[in-house]
Amino acid sequence: MSELRIEPATLDDLSELTELLMDLFSHEEDFTPNSEKQLRGLRLILEQPSRGRIFVLRNQKKIVGMINLLITISTAEGGFVLLVEDLVIRQEHRGQGYGSRLLKHAIEFARQKKFLRMTLLTDRPNESRRFYLKHGFTESGMVPMRLYLANEP
Repeated sequence: MSELRIEPATLDDLSELTELLMDLFSHEEDFTPNSEKQLRGLRLILEQPSRGRIFVLRNQKKIVGMINLLITISTAEGGFVLLVEDLVIRQEHRGQGYGSRLLKHAIEFARQKKFLRMTLLTDRPNESRRFYLKHGFTESGMVPMRLYLANEP
């Protein structure tokens, strides 16, 4: 197997990143895959690094997985924080520790850049919840709520 490396995503990666998100959203209850929307969202992040970072785990042939980190400000923390928006590994590469590798990279990035907190949303009783707990995340008493403002669902 080729050597795997983690590096920042580029605009050249858009099609592979979109594929990964299409797979992720096909398994999530709250979202419907839409390649046009996923491509547009990814492009918005990649074109403006002050909005966030996308790191990819890749071999010589393709992207194996990605993690998407959005930058925002927390008034509670009094500074910059990260939202872990997406973490996905290609189906055929799951269960090999690649998600942990990407998440550890993201946590180290956050520490180096002096972010004050990382927050994420995950489905309640499932594997991904246990995965994040194992990596030091704690459950919050906060309950996510959404108001969709777009004309389409």
